[in-house]
Amino acid sequence: MSKMDRLIDKLRKFCKKLKQLKLKNKDFSLIASNCNGAMILHDLNMRFNSPFVDLWIKPQDFIKMCQNLSDYMNSDLQFTSEKGIDYPVGILKDIKIYFQHYKTDKEAEYKWNERKQRINYDNIFILFTDRDGCTKQDLIDFDNLKYSNKAVFVHKPHPDIKSAVYIRGFEQNDSVGMCMDYKGRFSLKRYYDDFDYVNWFNRGIN
Repeated sequence: MSKMDRLIDKLRKFCKKLKQLKLKNKDFSLIASNCNGAMILHDLNMRFNSPFVDLWIKPQDFIKMCQNLSDYMNSDLQFTSEKGIDYPVGILKDIKIYFQHYKTDKEAEYKWNERKQRINYDNIFILFTDRDGCTKQDLIDFDNLKYSNKAVFVHKPHPDIKSAVYIRGFEQNDSVGMCMDYKGRFSLKRYYDDFDYVNWFNRGIN
């Protein structure tokens, strides 16, 4: 690692520390449709107070689940296989959960059951993205979810979607890209840092 790379690494850690110090809400649960949620919690050095970690869910399934979250969380997780997928695929009632960063069904089930016990239903934040085939109707349906604190990362402005958060840099794509990536080799900001998520979380204690 070069001197410049070491300096950038130190500055990135300093930026994360500042965000950790600004965070006042320490007991929230983040329900995320993909790994953006886990990476944000990593940056904030927060415990995973929900099972939505290192996995992804298709847009319509994610919205359906959020419409009746407690009912889905009280259901038993089953597993299936899917052609072309070499990691665990869970079945929760009528939706699929893709445990992309788990090696076995047993590992995925253990972590899922452990973390779902931590959900604070009085302090929930919902994070979605316009990836994985997300349609405009999905954005509308997400916007209509009965949660005070919800946000969806989008690759272009959607003035009619109140929960939309425009992530710059993916305008030529069909969706947002890897939002947890840094914007450049020497950048101090990840793409999702376009969103002031610390202030968003702090709204939960106002």
